Amino acid sequence: MVREASYRFRACFRDRCGGYLVLLLLIGVVGGVAMAAVAGARRTQSSFPVYLASTNPGDVQVFTEFDPITGTGYSARVDQAIARVRYVRRAVDLVGFDGTLQVLGPAYRGGVPGEAPPSVEGSPDGEYFTQDRVSVVQGRMFNPSRGNEMVMSAGAAAEEGLRIGSALRLAFFTTAQVNSSSFVGYPADKPFVVITLRLVGIVEDDAQVVQDDDAALGDQLAVITPALTRRLESCCAYYAGVSLQLDGGTRHEAAVLSAITKITPPLGQVGGSQTDAPEVATAERTIRPEAVAFGVFGLIAALAALVISGQVISRLVRRNAEDGAILRALGAGPAMTICDGLIGVVGAVVTGSLLAVAVAVLLSPLAPIGPVRPVYPDRGVAFDWTVLGIGFALLVAVLSGSAVAVAYRVSPHRAGRARADTGRGSSLAQAAAASGLPPTAVTGIRSALGPASGRKAAPVRSALLGSVIAVVVVVASITFGSSLSFLVSHPPLYGWGWNYALLAGFSAAENLPAAETASLLDHDPVVAHWAGVYFETMELDGQAVPVLASSPNAPVSPPLLSGHGLQAASQVVLGPSTLAQLHKHVGDTVVASTGQGPPFRLRIVGTATLPTIGSSGSPALQMGTGAIVAAARFPAEALNPQGSTVPGPMAVFITIRPGVTPAAAQRSLDQVTAALNRPSDPDSPVSGVVAALRPAEIASYRTVDSTAVLLACLLATGAISALGLTLIASVRRRRREFALLKTLGFTQRQLAATVAWQSSVPASAGVIFGLPLGIAAGRWLWTLFARGISAVPDPNVPVLYIAAVAFGAVLFANLAAVFPGIIAARTPTALLLRNE
Repeated sequence: MVREASYRFRACFRDRCGGYLVLLLLIGVVGGVAMAAVAGARRTQSSFPVYLASTNPGDVQVFTEFDPITGTGYSARVDQAIARVRYVRRAVDLVGFDGTLQVLGPAYRGGVPGEAPPSVEGSPDGEYFTQDRVSVVQGRMFNPSRGNEMVMSAGAAAEEGLRIGSALRLAFFTTAQVNSSSFVGYPADKPFVVITLRLVGIVEDDAQVVQDDDAALGDQLAVITPALTRRLESCCAYYAGVSLQLDGGTRHEAAVLSAITKITPPLGQVGGSQTDAPEVATAERTIRPEAVAFGVFGLIAALAALVISGQVISRLVRRNAEDGAILRALGAGPAMTICDGLIGVVGAVVTGSLLAVAVAVLLSPLAPIGPVRPVYPDRGVAFDWTVLGIGFALLVAVLSGSAVAVAYRVSPHRAGRARADTGRGSSLAQAAAASGLPPTAVTGIRSALGPASGRKAAPVRSALLGSVIAVVVVVASITFGSSLSFLVSHPPLYGWGWNYALLAGFSAAENLPAAETASLLDHDPVVAHWAGVYFETMELDGQAVPVLASSPNAPVSPPLLSGHGLQAASQVVLGPSTLAQLHKHVGDTVVASTGQGPPFRLRIVGTATLPTIGSSGSPALQMGTGAIVAAARFPAEALNPQGSTVPGPMAVFITIRPGVTPAAAQRSLDQVTAALNRPSDPDSPVSGVVAALRPAEIASYRTVDSTAVLLACLLATGAISALGLTLIASVRRRRREFALLKTLGFTQRQLAATVAWQSSVPASAGVIFGLPLGIAAGRWLWTLFARGISAVPDPNVPVLYIAAVAFGAVLFANLAAVFPGIIAARTPTALLLRNE
């Protein structure tokens, strides 16, 4: 039987190769896109841990010295003692010089409004260089043996007005000089050393890769070389810490920290330790929606590959029904009639699945997407053998099984007899004929919706489903992408329900003078409403929750998702994630505690999308995490952590009057800032005015670009290519029909037009059914996505782009029909009809 089947395959290959090629390319392109998307989703989700591992991270970082408290900024004795603690495998020192240096030139203060001055740090033994390595995104890393080079984060360089090759002149003073009551700085005090540092690279550390705008305000960095650090650490250090790698990872963290507390001096609230766990959690929470969306697209593409390819397989197998009947008449058994043609189909399935693996591998450099991509250690070709193996096996098993099932169902031994479907054909084709459409249109529609079996059967009908699915995926991707762009460009959707925020010193770590701030804003002609707020922490049912403390019925507040806003001191509004973590619902009560005084109950009256903002030393609010509580619930000392003599809010949220331009608003608020930062007040209580602080989720989505749309376009390209090849196969099998039409008077132009109509039918079906389904799918996916990140779900449907998709679908379908139309027009009449 194998020999006979092989002979039949070779004998019929020329006539069937077009269908095999269509099947092969469909599986290869659409299946490859599906596997690439799923593998890309996995690569994206794991991108931050992979990146972090490439930096040789420490397991725990410990703050060891702070000059204003301990009287010294660095102690080699303390750090050496820590390095000898049990379970410490490696310890590297970190030394900061923020409080003992002065910038001498160039005189420039730019960067982002509200941004704190950059930290100037270095390490004598490898921090940022060999351990907890920073990633160079522009330029190069400094030479560790040179004392005149440095690298900076992009924000720090912008704040100082520097670029690669620029020089920054710094004066370093000793801690003894700085602690002197007569110290005023350069030039009255002579520096220990004046050094001109050249910027050789722009870097990112692990905390800056996935970061919200609020954290970025106080997390800018400049790193000096080990050579210069060793020169300055004993005289000019302002603070110090150590990064530790432990035996067994963080398993022995508690024992190590317990031993370290016996070595380090007491540092109060500024002391403590930290690990990378919060950064990893934030990064994975930020990246997860992107990875999920990527994976969902891959699953849709996989479904498209299986459905479209299954339809093509059905047509390929069914068209051989007459051959099966002839073989049966010649004495072939059931196995022979069933296997006839399966060799070619299964071969195309296996070859197409191998092509899909190759396509997925070739597309793998598109991943990961998201904020980690610029610093990902290996953005080249990747082999996700789990996805590739399962994907290959799934394609081969499902599609080969489909081919066998269809072959068995149409087998002449099972059906009793096999005959070509010569029924009355499609009702749509009959309606087209009755409506008076031209013969070219009627013939083209009948060809597209023609018999499902027999020698004239063509896999064009499968293109109907393929076109619908392709349009659905493209439109859903465009709708999702447009909604994402709309979210990024509309701050109220991610919790920023005002125009500007006036931040206290050091990015809202201090306090604004309440009375003076209120007077200036009340009399500012551009200000419509304002509300002062504080950033605190409160325990709700035993869980620490970041709090936005405000006044009940404040005129400016975050956008609500459910319920109502804060109307009394006995109420609380929660972020959706916090509500879920507390296992509560709107209307329930929680037990609250500020750490001072007895606990009290608050009633949950609503949920809101919260702004991502906070002050130094306080956990930042996130879109779904946090609470809005009345400021009166907190003691006065909690609302004034810096002990300001003129206490007030840490920030003020401001809305602008309608019609005021952003430039005019910024100028007016800058005057408010200048009035508060009077020259007689050296502390400068105002850090600056910021327009919008984006959450990490929103900031990272700007790096996604159009990867999903690109993959959707590849899927559409595969469908269009398959349609063109299907048309070619159809024309080849209908040569006698075209020859007969030519004999009856069809011109070459009419034959080409017939093929164009045949091509337009699946494209039109794709537009008619695919557009509404794609819009619905895109809106549904976006709503799930927005709720997943606690943003306001407001899907955006780009009408013009979707209209372009509809026009493009028909246009490209007709372009795909050009070459098959030429073949049909050149059909040799006499040669094909001589045997009739």
